[in-house]
Amino acid sequence: MENNQAQSRGNTTSTVWQIVGRLVTAAIVLAITAFFTPGFEISNIWALAAAAVVLTVIDYLITRFTGLHASSFGKGFVGFVLSAVVLYVTQYFVAGYTVSWIAAIVGALVYGVVDYFLPGEQQ
Repeated sequence: MENNQAQSRGNTTSTVWQIVGRLVTAAIVLAITAFFTPGFEISNIWALAAAAVVLTVIDYLITRFTGLHASSFGKGFVGFVLSAVVLYVTQYFVAGYTVSWIAAIVGALVYGVVDYFLPGEQQ
């Protein structure tokens, strides 16, 4: 009985660290993307953190309800378009985060390239 509880706590801790890892990775990729993409601005660290949370939640919801990943290289053209739309839509939820349509398209490409080269779980 105690062994099952210990395993359950270990799985919960592992899940929490996976979520934290995804958020940190999303924030790093998003910061690099904003830096290299003209027309893509994040005003401060709090806007970056909030945008990383919003992007992660939107990606999770899209994956949960459609089975598609909003990843530039994850699902080909559909993933690329989803990634651009998610980058663009995020500005309506986060103050200090602005992006134009063109910047969202270029940003989806940059996001995909940076995400591809960062170590971690590839989907």
